[in-house]
Amino acid sequence: MKITIDIAGQFLSLSDHGKIVKQYAVSTATKGAGEKNGSFCTPRGRHIVRAKIGGGLPMGTVFARRRPTGEIWTPVLHALYPGRDWILTRILWLSGCEVGKNRLGEVDTMRRYIYLHGAPDLVAMGQPGSIGCVRLRNADIFELFDLLPPYTVVEIKE
Repeated sequence: MKITIDIAGQFLSLSDHGKIVKQYAVSTATKGAGEKNGSFCTPRGRHIVRAKIGGGLPMGTVFARRRPTGEIWTPVLHALYPGRDWILTRILWLSGCEVGKNRLGEVDTMRRYIYLHGAPDLVAMGQPGSIGCVRLRNADIFELFDLLPPYTVVEIKE
């Protein structure tokens, strides 16, 4: 299994032995592609899924610092916290594989806390909107999470 994320096209492809088996619309960073810490950009290059977080929890589970808060996202909860960067349902935490590009120092993807994660239903997919992570619809990350073994390769390209 391998994931390819196309920043320009705003979609994610899951392939198995070179054959695309699933595609999902995504939302990457509003500020575009970039690797530097504090840039609020989506990092490019080769990564792996270093950690899978949230297995077995309900759809819409709200996370803060990779921990479930005990909340389930609803439009009412959203209205109470309008500026919150919602991380929902599941987290696939990425780690860069290319030293100096997306691993170690000022460009370390894992230290930047870059995830593939669920987002509120009202968040537009197919257009940039995140602060660095790759957002998916809750149903899509729910499905994808169960399909992937740990250390799945994730290639992010413009």
